[in-house]
Amino acid sequence: MDSEESDNATGAANQQERLDAYIAGFVDGEGSFHVAIQRNRCTRVGWQLVPEFRVSQDVSRARILDLVRAQVGCGSIRENHRGSMDHTMVFVVRRRQDLLEKVIPFFERNPLLSCKQGEFVTFAGIVRRMDVGEHLDGDGFRRLAAVAVRMNGGGRYRRFNRSSESRILRDHMPSTTSIVEW
Repeated sequence: MDSEESDNATGAANQQERLDAYIAGFVDGEGSFHVAIQRNRCTRVGWQLVPEFRVSQDVSRARILDLVRAQVGCGSIRENHRGSMDHTMVFVVRRRQDLLEKVIPFFERNPLLSCKQGEFVTFAGIVRRMDVGEHLDGDGFRRLAAVAVRMNGGGRYRRFNRSSESRILRDHMPSTTSIVEW
């Protein structure tokens, strides 16, 4: 390989690293990792865990979402609040295999710099435990759901109605003394 080819290869790698770092920084500010708890009467416990990685942006700057999707290699982009006056777009990844094989490895190679890194680590742990089926029995579901509820500031933005929340917590959550950290 001659010197010019070597410089081009090094330059391309450097450009890729810079783009990955930019995306990680952008996600640090505009993205989230969370695990929703949704009613699903078809499951054994009547609820399901839905892990999701998302990044939102005003429609006028939505091109950055295309860039994130291209770098991560999966996901979809849609209106954030369909049918409303909200003019934001959102990039979303919910497919567990994409989370395991693309999103989680990307952010392990490109760690976030804010406290959101801790949320990512928790998210990755839940997704990996779901991949081995830990959420499929009552005890495993309770453990993972308890950790999910504490994510992102203790779930202060979660949309529960009071009867659903108390039923989830009463019927499916362990006491706080039995929650295992990882």
